[in-house]
Amino acid sequence: MPHTEIGGHRLALSNLDKVLYPATGFTKGEAIHYYASIADAVLPHLDGRPLSFLRFPDGVEGEKFFTKHVPPGTPSWVTTRKISVVSKTPLNQVLIQDEATLVWAANLAALELHTPQWQSDHQAKADRLVFDLDPGEGADILDCRRIADWLRERADADGITLLPKTSGSKGLHLIAPIERTPSDQVSAYAKKLAQEAEADLPEHAVSKMAKNLRPGKVFVDWSQNNQAKTTAAPYTLRAKDRPTVSTPLSWDELAAARKAKDLVFLSSDLPQRIEERGDLLAPLLKKGSGHKSGRGRIPG
Repeated sequence: MPHTEIGGHRLALSNLDKVLYPATGFTKGEAIHYYASIADAVLPHLDGRPLSFLRFPDGVEGEKFFTKHVPPGTPSWVTTRKISVVSKTPLNQVLIQDEATLVWAANLAALELHTPQWQSDHQAKADRLVFDLDPGEGADILDCRRIADWLRERADADGITLLPKTSGSKGLHLIAPIERTPSDQVSAYAKKLAQEAEADLPEHAVSKMAKNLRPGKVFVDWSQNNQAKTTAAPYTLRAKDRPTVSTPLSWDELAAARKAKDLVFLSSDLPQRIEERGDLLAPLLKKGSGHKSGRGRIPG
């Protein structure tokens, strides 16, 4: 079994040739290499946030495991925290704080990394606001743009700056840095804006979760602001036919897209993209509060 040493930690790597994406032949070794190659970009977005993993040990066409608890056999050097706000019983969760832990998780075939909108030291006090724009049948990510532009302008009126990223699936995520605010207050604000979007754009947006309301429209999912919910992290792989990535965008890039495929990014695209453009979600990482930090304040 091959080994590698990262940050003073020795890791055993298994089944590197195992194909995890049958449609493309993408292997576990390539997944590990992807995460190692973009570690500097992804780690700041995971910092302090308890991880929920989607593991696919037999590939994306096999059984998946959604894991919040610390997996059995986790090395002692992996950072963990007791989390008390996601279930009735407190649980221990992993924090990915360094490249070694990121590679360790990838070796578990933890392809998808999901985080809450708060950090473990401030549980249920969100420092991010998120909208998940999910196109229904007959709609696609280009249809999300009308809703995204509306939400961008509406949030900006409250001093909140939304930033876009692809979901890595078929939709679009909008994220804003905010002053730490109780998650229930953030969730209520997000729901209010989703309902306003539906009222203003009734032919295009829907704020209710019922799937029968979604065909041809975009569901504005505000619920991921709930303290117990998570969102696909920036730069995470997604378990689709191909190794797509939840990729930060510029607003100009989003506006310029002519086809939905223009907004599909694969793992092989990201290292050069990051090198050329930097982290387009860097404003999420600014510390402090108030106008100087670029963090908005949730009304209420």
